[in-house]
Amino acid sequence: MPGYVTNPASAPARESWYAEPAKVFDNLYFVGGQVHSAWALTTSEGIILIDTIFPYNSEELIVGGMQKVGLDPKNIKYVLISHAHSDHIGGAEMLQARYRAHVVMGGPDWDSVAKYPNRYKTMAPKRDIVATDGMKVTLGTTSVTIWLTPGHTPGTLSYTFTVLDRGRPVNVAYSGGTAFNFVNNTPDPGIKNFQIYIDSQQKMAERAAATRATVLLANHSEFDNAVNKNRMLAGRGSGAHPYEIGADWVQRHFQVTQGCARAAQLRLEQKAVETTKR
Repeated sequence: MPGYVTNPASAPARESWYAEPAKVFDNLYFVGGQVHSAWALTTSEGIILIDTIFPYNSEELIVGGMQKVGLDPKNIKYVLISHAHSDHIGGAEMLQARYRAHVVMGGPDWDSVAKYPNRYKTMAPKRDIVATDGMKVTLGTTSVTIWLTPGHTPGTLSYTFTVLDRGRPVNVAYSGGTAFNFVNNTPDPGIKNFQIYIDSQQKMAERAAATRATVLLANHSEFDNAVNKNRMLAGRGSGAHPYEIGADWVQRHFQVTQGCARAAQLRLEQKAVETTKR
């Protein structure tokens, strides 16, 4: 992924990131790109936006994308940031200033934004709502439940919520931090970091099971194959929804993420043993 690119003139070529917006469920719209996701959850009292892409493409993907599918960005009431990396927080400052939307983020990630002002130029919203575990963000009769899932960053957030598929309720688990991006080549702090990640993945598996989630979404469209699934929707007809993979496969995802992290952790534990023997 590109670094902390803020100047559109130095942004990657449009064809490398642009994707068409799509109505995915009755009340959920994809307004992300080829690699990174943003989602607009519509309610009777406004819109809950999940993640905001980069500073250089949030205007076209989110604002332009919403307008293209018939949504008014002025109706954004809450912006949920899964974690404070530039590919997810990038448009938050703009959306907060322009539409007076409330921004929700994990406490440690709010602290990171304050600690590194140069890194977050043009994408640092004013400190607003600090997420707590189990917090519900509600508009009308629609709620998103926030779960603290540190690992990808100390303040990573994941979510569970319900969407409608032709009027039928469908439960979603949203993973806010999938990849390993912390120091993982030395026993300390790698072993501890992997355990934090494993615990969070187990937690989300439990939350997904409790809500009987049959849809798994990620903040990277490359991880949940969102762009291809959006194309599949056009030819769906009366068939199954391409995003609805079933509760068993949602659980398998979290089993795989835990297993991969445990394998990496075991390598570090072995490395620590070998180092001690020297």
